Amino acid sequence: MTERIHQLSYDTYPTGYFQGVRPEMLRFVPAHCRRVLEVGCAEGAFGESLRTTRKIEVWGVEPNKPAAAKAKARLDRVIEGVFGPEIALPAEYFDCVVFNDVLEHMLAPEMALRYAKGLLTPSGVVVASIPNIRFLPMVYKLMIHARWEYEDSGILDKTHLRFFTRSSIVNIFEREGFAIDNVCGIHAWEGSPHTRWLLWWRAFKLANVIFFNKFGDMRFLQFAVVAKPMVQLVEKDNSHWNTFLISP
Repeated sequence: MTERIHQLSYDTYPTGYFQGVRPEMLRFVPAHCRRVLEVGCAEGAFGESLRTTRKIEVWGVEPNKPAAAKAKARLDRVIEGVFGPEIALPAEYFDCVVFNDVLEHMLAPEMALRYAKGLLTPSGVVVASIPNIRFLPMVYKLMIHARWEYEDSGILDKTHLRFFTRSSIVNIFEREGFAIDNVCGIHAWEGSPHTRWLLWWRAFKLANVIFFNKFGDMRFLQFAVVAKPMVQLVEKDNSHWNTFLISP
Protein backbone atom coordinates (compact mmCIF):
# COMPACT_ATOMS: atom_id res chain seq x y z
CA MET A 1 0.00 0.00 0.00
CA THR A 2 1.46 3.35 -1.02
CA GLU A 3 -1.46 5.68 -0.28
CA ARG A 4 -1.89 7.62 2.91
CA ILE A 5 -4.70 6.80 5.30
CA HIS A 6 -7.17 9.69 5.19
CA GLN A 7 -10.05 8.26 7.21
CA LEU A 8 -8.40 8.77 10.60
CA SER A 9 -6.99 12.01 11.90
CA TYR A 10 -5.35 13.48 14.99
CA ASP A 11 -7.11 16.79 14.44
CA THR A 12 -10.06 15.93 16.67
CA TYR A 13 -7.91 14.76 19.58
CA PRO A 14 -7.83 16.78 22.82
CA THR A 15 -4.81 19.04 23.29
CA GLY A 16 -3.43 16.84 26.07
CA TYR A 17 -2.79 14.06 23.57
CA PHE A 18 0.22 16.01 22.27
CA GLN A 19 1.61 17.26 25.59
CA GLY A 20 3.24 14.15 27.05
CA VAL A 21 6.69 14.76 28.55
CA ARG A 22 7.60 11.05 28.89
CA PRO A 23 10.24 11.55 31.64
CA GLU A 24 10.57 7.76 32.04
CA MET A 25 12.10 7.59 28.54
CA LEU A 26 14.85 10.15 29.12
CA ARG A 27 17.17 7.62 30.76
CA PHE A 28 17.16 5.42 27.65
CA VAL A 29 18.79 8.10 25.48
CA PRO A 30 22.54 7.33 25.82
CA ALA A 31 24.76 9.91 27.49
CA HIS A 32 27.02 10.24 24.44
CA CYS A 33 24.22 11.61 22.25
CA ARG A 34 24.68 15.18 21.03
CA ARG A 35 22.16 15.28 18.16
CA VAL A 36 18.75 13.64 18.60
CA LEU A 37 15.82 13.28 16.23
CA GLU A 38 12.39 12.62 17.72
CA VAL A 39 9.88 11.15 15.26
CA GLY A 40 6.34 12.15 16.18
CA CYS A 41 7.58 14.84 18.54
CA ALA A 42 4.05 16.23 19.19
CA GLU A 43 4.43 19.60 20.96
CA GLY A 44 8.09 18.96 21.75
CA ALA A 45 7.88 18.37 25.51
CA PHE A 46 10.17 15.33 25.51
CA GLY A 47 12.74 16.93 23.24
CA GLU A 48 12.69 20.11 25.30
CA SER A 49 13.53 18.04 28.39
CA LEU A 50 16.54 16.63 26.57
CA ARG A 51 17.67 20.07 25.45
CA THR A 52 17.40 21.66 28.90
CA THR A 53 18.89 18.81 30.93
CA ARG A 54 21.70 17.81 28.56
CA LYS A 55 22.26 20.89 26.40
CA ILE A 56 22.05 18.92 23.16
CA GLU A 57 20.64 19.54 19.69
CA VAL A 58 17.13 18.11 19.18
CA TRP A 59 15.17 17.91 15.93
CA GLY A 60 11.57 16.79 15.57
CA VAL A 61 9.25 15.46 12.88
CA GLU A 62 5.52 15.92 13.44
CA PRO A 63 2.56 15.53 11.00
CA ASN A 64 0.05 17.45 13.13
CA LYS A 65 0.26 21.12 12.17
CA PRO A 66 -0.82 22.76 15.49
CA ALA A 67 1.46 20.44 17.51
CA ALA A 68 4.39 21.06 15.15
CA ALA A 69 3.91 24.81 15.49
CA LYS A 70 4.30 24.58 19.27
CA ALA A 71 7.25 22.22 18.98
CA LYS A 72 9.12 24.74 16.83
CA ALA A 73 9.38 27.04 19.83
CA ARG A 74 10.93 24.26 21.92
CA LEU A 75 13.28 22.36 19.63
CA ASP A 76 16.21 23.30 17.42
CA ARG A 77 14.38 22.33 14.25
CA VAL A 78 10.96 20.82 13.52
CA ILE A 79 9.84 19.39 10.20
CA GLU A 80 6.08 19.38 9.73
CA GLY A 81 5.23 16.26 7.77
CA VAL A 82 5.31 12.50 7.60
CA PHE A 83 8.51 10.65 8.47
CA GLY A 84 10.06 9.32 5.28
CA PRO A 85 12.75 9.97 2.65
CA GLU A 86 10.69 12.75 1.10
CA ILE A 87 11.54 15.07 4.02
CA ALA A 88 15.25 14.67 3.21
CA LEU A 89 16.80 14.48 6.66
CA PRO A 90 20.63 14.51 6.74
CA ALA A 91 22.21 11.05 6.51
CA GLU A 92 24.44 9.82 9.35
CA TYR A 93 23.77 13.00 11.35
CA PHE A 94 21.93 11.87 14.49
CA ASP A 95 23.30 10.01 17.50
CA CYS A 96 19.79 8.88 18.41
CA VAL A 97 16.43 8.57 16.67
CA VAL A 98 13.51 8.39 19.12
CA PHE A 99 10.10 6.81 18.48
CA ASN A 100 8.00 7.41 21.60
CA ASP A 101 4.74 5.51 20.97
CA VAL A 102 4.99 6.15 17.23
CA LEU A 103 5.78 2.88 15.41
CA GLU A 104 2.33 1.45 16.19
CA HIS A 105 0.77 4.37 14.26
CA MET A 106 2.55 3.40 11.05
CA LEU A 107 1.44 1.21 8.18
CA ALA A 108 4.95 -0.21 7.83
CA PRO A 109 7.07 0.48 10.92
CA GLU A 110 9.82 -1.73 9.53
CA MET A 111 10.36 0.84 6.77
CA ALA A 112 10.62 3.60 9.37
CA LEU A 113 13.34 1.65 11.17
CA ARG A 114 15.13 1.09 7.86
CA TYR A 115 15.08 4.79 7.05
CA ALA A 116 16.15 5.71 10.59
CA LYS A 117 19.18 3.45 10.24
CA GLY A 118 20.57 5.66 7.48
CA LEU A 119 20.17 8.78 9.64
CA LEU A 120 22.36 7.46 12.44
CA THR A 121 26.03 8.12 13.07
CA PRO A 122 28.24 5.00 13.33
CA SER A 123 27.66 4.89 17.10
CA GLY A 124 24.01 5.92 16.86
CA VAL A 125 21.00 4.12 18.34
CA VAL A 126 17.24 3.97 18.00
CA VAL A 127 15.20 4.45 21.18
CA ALA A 128 11.54 3.49 21.15
CA SER A 129 8.58 3.13 23.46
CA ILE A 130 6.03 0.61 22.18
CA PRO A 131 2.69 -0.49 23.75
CA ASN A 132 2.35 -4.13 24.79
CA ILE A 133 -0.84 -5.78 23.48
CA ARG A 134 -0.18 -8.69 25.89
CA PHE A 135 -0.68 -6.34 28.86
CA LEU A 136 -2.60 -8.26 31.54
CA PRO A 137 -5.61 -5.90 31.88
CA MET A 138 -5.93 -5.94 28.08
CA VAL A 139 -5.86 -9.75 27.99
CA TYR A 140 -8.41 -9.84 30.81
CA LYS A 141 -10.84 -7.70 28.82
CA LEU A 142 -10.41 -9.92 25.79
CA MET A 143 -10.61 -13.29 27.56
CA ILE A 144 -13.21 -12.58 30.23
CA HIS A 145 -15.39 -9.92 28.61
CA ALA A 146 -14.63 -10.62 24.93
CA ARG A 147 -13.98 -6.90 24.48
CA TRP A 148 -11.78 -5.32 21.83
CA GLU A 149 -12.95 -1.72 21.73
CA TYR A 150 -10.93 1.13 20.32
CA GLU A 151 -10.46 4.22 22.49
CA ASP A 152 -9.10 7.75 22.25
CA SER A 153 -5.80 6.72 23.84
CA GLY A 154 -4.02 3.74 25.33
CA ILE A 155 -3.16 0.34 23.86
CA LEU A 156 -6.29 0.32 21.71
CA ASP A 157 -5.91 3.90 20.54
CA LYS A 158 -8.14 4.22 17.48
CA THR A 159 -5.18 5.46 15.42
CA HIS A 160 -3.04 2.39 16.10
CA LEU A 161 -2.41 0.36 12.97
CA ARG A 162 0.00 -2.22 14.36
CA PHE A 163 0.14 -4.15 17.65
CA PHE A 164 3.18 -5.61 19.38
CA THR A 165 4.29 -8.02 22.09
CA ARG A 166 7.76 -8.11 23.58
CA SER A 167 8.86 -10.87 21.23
CA SER A 168 7.44 -9.19 18.13
CA ILE A 169 9.20 -5.95 19.11
CA VAL A 170 12.51 -7.79 19.25
CA ASN A 171 11.74 -9.54 15.96
CA ILE A 172 10.97 -6.39 13.98
CA PHE A 173 14.20 -4.72 15.09
CA GLU A 174 16.31 -7.79 14.37
CA ARG A 175 14.70 -8.28 10.95
CA GLU A 176 15.70 -4.75 10.05
CA GLY A 177 19.32 -5.31 11.03
CA PHE A 178 19.39 -3.96 14.58
CA ALA A 179 21.06 -5.47 17.61
CA ILE A 180 19.04 -5.00 20.80
CA ASP A 181 20.97 -3.31 23.60
CA ASN A 182 18.03 -3.20 25.99
CA VAL A 183 14.36 -4.13 26.16
CA CYS A 184 12.83 -2.89 29.40
CA GLY A 185 9.24 -3.10 30.58
CA ILE A 186 7.81 0.22 31.80
CA HIS A 187 4.61 1.15 33.63
CA ALA A 188 4.22 -2.15 35.46
CA TRP A 189 0.72 -3.12 36.61
CA GLU A 190 0.62 -4.01 40.30
CA GLY A 191 -2.87 -5.39 40.61
CA SER A 192 -6.16 -3.91 41.82
CA PRO A 193 -8.00 -3.85 45.17
CA HIS A 194 -11.19 -5.04 43.46
CA THR A 195 -12.07 -8.61 44.57
CA ARG A 196 -12.52 -9.90 41.02
CA TRP A 197 -9.18 -8.48 39.98
CA LEU A 198 -7.45 -9.84 43.10
CA LEU A 199 -8.42 -13.39 42.16
CA TRP A 200 -7.24 -12.84 38.59
CA TRP A 201 -3.98 -11.26 39.81
CA ARG A 202 -3.24 -14.12 42.20
CA ALA A 203 -3.96 -16.70 39.51
CA PHE A 204 -1.66 -14.85 37.15
CA LYS A 205 1.21 -14.73 39.66
CA LEU A 206 0.82 -18.43 40.43
CA ALA A 207 0.79 -19.36 36.74
CA ASN A 208 3.84 -17.20 36.15
CA VAL A 209 5.77 -19.05 38.87
CA ILE A 210 4.67 -22.47 37.59
CA PHE A 211 5.73 -21.62 34.03
CA PHE A 212 9.07 -20.05 35.04
CA ASN A 213 8.14 -16.39 34.39
CA LYS A 214 6.69 -17.17 30.96
CA PHE A 215 4.05 -14.47 31.51
CA GLY A 216 6.22 -11.84 33.17
CA ASP A 217 6.00 -9.51 30.18
CA MET A 218 2.23 -9.23 30.69
CA ARG A 219 2.77 -6.89 33.65
CA PHE A 220 4.00 -4.03 31.48
CA LEU A 221 1.94 -1.48 29.61
CA GLN A 222 4.87 -0.65 27.30
CA PHE A 223 8.40 -1.70 26.45
CA ALA A 224 11.31 0.67 26.04
CA VAL A 225 13.85 -0.43 23.43
CA VAL A 226 17.40 0.65 22.72
CA ALA A 227 18.85 -0.82 19.52
CA LYS A 228 21.81 -0.15 17.25
CA PRO A 229 22.39 -1.14 13.62
CA MET A 230 24.41 -4.33 13.25
CA VAL A 231 25.71 -3.11 9.90
CA GLN A 232 25.63 0.49 8.73
CA LEU A 233 23.91 0.00 5.38
CA VAL A 234 21.83 2.73 3.74
CA GLU A 235 19.21 1.60 1.26
CA LYS A 236 19.85 3.50 -1.95
CA ASP A 237 16.47 2.99 -3.60
CA ASN A 238 13.58 4.52 -1.65
CA SER A 239 11.17 4.41 -4.58
CA HIS A 240 8.94 1.87 -2.84
CA TRP A 241 8.69 3.76 0.44
CA ASN A 242 5.32 3.08 2.07
CA THR A 243 5.64 4.03 5.72
CA PHE A 244 3.21 6.77 6.67
CA LEU A 245 1.87 8.16 9.87
CA ILE A 246 -1.87 8.78 9.79
CA SER A 247 -2.38 12.01 7.87
CA PRO A 248 -3.03 15.11 9.96
